[in-house]
Amino acid sequence: MELPLRTILQGDCLELFTKVPSGSIDLAFADPPFNIGYEYDEYHDRQNRSHYLDWSRKWMSEVVRVLKPTGTFWLAIGDEYAAELKLIAQDQLDLTCRSWVIWYYTFGVNCSRKFSRSHAHLFHFVKDRKRFTFNFADPAVRVPSARQLVYADSRANPDGRLPDDTWILRPQDVPNGFSEDQDTWYFPRVAGTFKERAGFHGCQMPERLLGRIIRCCSNPGDIVLDPFTGSGTTLVVAKKLGRNWLGFELSKNYAKNAIARINAVESGDSLEGPPEPLESAPKTANGRSLNGSTHVAARSPRRRKKSTKKDSQEARLFES
Repeated sequence: MELPLRTILQGDCLELFTKVPSGSIDLAFADPPFNIGYEYDEYHDRQNRSHYLDWSRKWMSEVVRVLKPTGTFWLAIGDEYAAELKLIAQDQLDLTCRSWVIWYYTFGVNCSRKFSRSHAHLFHFVKDRKRFTFNFADPAVRVPSARQLVYADSRANPDGRLPDDTWILRPQDVPNGFSEDQDTWYFPRVAGTFKERAGFHGCQMPERLLGRIIRCCSNPGDIVLDPFTGSGTTLVVAKKLGRNWLGFELSKNYAKNAIARINAVESGDSLEGPPEPLESAPKTANGRSLNGSTHVAARSPRRRKKSTKKDSQEARLFES
């Protein structure tokens, strides 16, 4: 069976997994429906609890099947089913959870009967607890340490340190805005006013977040799978970082728009979003924090000059 690379397959993911050979994928990233009633154009996001969990177990078991023995699986999920899906992955599918990352973002969901939602869970699973890709020495993954930023300690590793397992995306919650003594990355959730916003899908991941995951857990030329392509961010970032990629998408509209977005970029292009850890990205912030102190304004990423030659590896869409 030949693996269809640089392609979005349109249709039901459980059916499309049959087109992927076992042990062929290096990295899978999945941001599935959270089953909280979000409005998609072709999916009802309010399933019976037992049906949703059974469906989740089925597609997750397919992810495990197609992963290489050294493969990695990242899962993004909300509070409602985070614990259940983690147990399915560990107890039923025999995956090892290497990290449980909390993605803490701004522009969250305001609630009237509970505290406002401002985070999601990112689970980092591997098939083999001893053999997996983790590029801890990649300078694009590492962040400055407190020894470097606060104490200017000469004993500090000049290459910095690995990020913590809480990724903060709310610059207004940092005392006095951004200060140089913080060692946490600040990259925002993609809101409607952001430059990188594609506009056709309501749940768009930041390119910088996917960049951290793909850089850390795969190598150039590796194959990245996203079974819920949505806005296409995973595949866009995979292409920019020189990875092969494959996506599934139920919606014909989302799939067509994602293909157009992928074909608009080239391998080697800069990722959208602030290139430095201590920068904010909203256009509407005007460089100021809520208490009046000054933020560092976001810089537009430097782009390579586009080639006039047509990309010979143009993304393809196969509709069911």
